[in-house]
Amino acid sequence: MTPAQRTTLIDQYADGPRRLREALARGPAEALTWRPAPGEWSAHEVICHCADSEATAYARIRFVIAERDPLIVGYDQEEWARRFDYHALPLAPALATVESVRATTAALLRTLSDEAWSRKGRHTEMGEYPAEKWLELYAEHLHGHAQQIENNLTAWKKKQS
Repeated sequence: MTPAQRTTLIDQYADGPRRLREALARGPAEALTWRPAPGEWSAHEVICHCADSEATAYARIRFVIAERDPLIVGYDQEEWARRFDYHALPLAPALATVESVRATTAALLRTLSDEAWSRKGRHTEMGEYPAEKWLELYAEHLHGHAQQIENNLTAWKKKQS
């Protein structure tokens, strides 16, 4: 990956919270806890998942950059959503977590050297886990979930008419 490609991905990564806020603004509060189908997440649950995922990602990139051959542990996101009862958790602090973690990590990413970007760990589910792979995954993560929220809200609106 070239430095220019990394910069593009870092910019996309930093833009993720804006996309989530934009997606949430497209629907009324009562639509945010609506699930499009059994086993699918509501917009509220998506935001809570993003908070947990971003908190995990915050630690993962730091372990990859700072530790020697770190083991990055995967987790069952469906189990977390169920066990932590995402609908029972407040939305605003979850979104604030996403924003804070992203802002702090984006600032860090912009300072990393080529040597830092060449570092890698081992992921329990994905195997080799290079810093640049982390960036590729998380640059897209919130944008994908913003689209999921928009799709949910569109489906909710159709059900209302």
